[in-house]
Amino acid sequence: MNYDIKDINLASKGKTRIEWADGDMPVLQQVRKRFEKEKPLQGKKMSACLHVTAETANLCRTLKAGGADMVLCASNPLSTQDDVAASLVKDYGIPVFAITGENHETYYKHIRSAIEHNPVVTMDDGADLVSNIHSDYPEIAENIIGSMEETTTGVIRLKAMANDGALQFPVIAVNDATTKNLFDNRYGTGQSTVDGIIRATDILLAGKNVVVAGYGWCGKGFSMRCRGMGSNVIVTEVDPIRALEAAMDGFRVMPMAEAAKIGDLFCTLTGDIHVIRPEHMQVMKNGAIVANSGHFNVEIDLDGLKEIAVDGPVEVRNFVDQYTLPSGNKIKILADGRLINLAAAEGHPASVMDMSFATQALATEWAVKNAGKLEVKVHNVPKDIEDWVSNLKLKSMNIQIDELTEEQKEYLSSWEMGT
Repeated sequence: MNYDIKDINLASKGKTRIEWADGDMPVLQQVRKRFEKEKPLQGKKMSACLHVTAETANLCRTLKAGGADMVLCASNPLSTQDDVAASLVKDYGIPVFAITGENHETYYKHIRSAIEHNPVVTMDDGADLVSNIHSDYPEIAENIIGSMEETTTGVIRLKAMANDGALQFPVIAVNDATTKNLFDNRYGTGQSTVDGIIRATDILLAGKNVVVAGYGWCGKGFSMRCRGMGSNVIVTEVDPIRALEAAMDGFRVMPMAEAAKIGDLFCTLTGDIHVIRPEHMQVMKNGAIVANSGHFNVEIDLDGLKEIAVDGPVEVRNFVDQYTLPSGNKIKILADGRLINLAAAEGHPASVMDMSFATQALATEWAVKNAGKLEVKVHNVPKDIEDWVSNLKLKSMNIQIDELTEEQKEYLSSWEMGT
């Protein structure tokens, strides 16, 4: 087997971690059991570019159980759990190309390795795999049935490709499924981002001014968790509707130029570039902490910071680089501006990834079943997949809900009855 990981001898620890996560992923377990019997992905070559975590490992196990001939590479240089990568190779026979802290050259070498597997199905978290296929491997793009996209940033990129007429195969926006973004983005990112920041800094959030850039589902979740820990949350936005929502949720809303002067902790969750720029950093308090929980490390203008800083970066803790500004004030950048929840912590809890990855697996099955029938565009996840996942998750939590009576069904489908 061809693979590139840090150390195969870490496999035992990785397997324990994978099995621990699996115990909190009952919906994905059900998908795996059915896949083992039915083999809906039999013989399909598949390449996945995802965060190499214990939860991802259980998704890969499920896809392989369904018959997929798959390989996995990292979607971020800092998010790989090396012991998990080792276990996937040794214990589950899945080739992995990922090493924690890999440099830019190695990162893209690993992506090329995944592409050269000649997949007919791909799975992405940020669209790096798909964009590289389109740029450098057009002959492979011709054979791809479909691709699943896991994150907001990736969906934005892929919709831009579709709008430009550049997209060459169908994509399923798994990120836009409510069983993903409503829970994974809000509760998963919310909790794991707080976790990563605290692990990196040991900050006490109570009483701090926390500036949240972006009030999408990730920003909402992070804001909620910080408020729950006693922070004074300030939201910055460019979308008037989301800004209104944040205000009516009880948060202060203001431009970043104003928030920069009073924030103790800043976190970007937008999916856009240069949300925090040198003009903002120059007015920050001494000791301000700046983190990112968006997919790419472009939300904080680090190049601009390095140009204005008189000293730094100086590593003062693991994942904490300190820069000194001309004013003498020092600001601290976490994890080199990369995903703080995966760089300094372990990413989302398995329980919430259970729904996201069950939806991923079922969307893959749907794409394969509809090979050649799907229009070349970005598709939503079918509602029956969403309903199945959410109902099974409720069952696993021992929660029951009501069902519509026949009278109620008739009322909802009619128009004659008024007041």
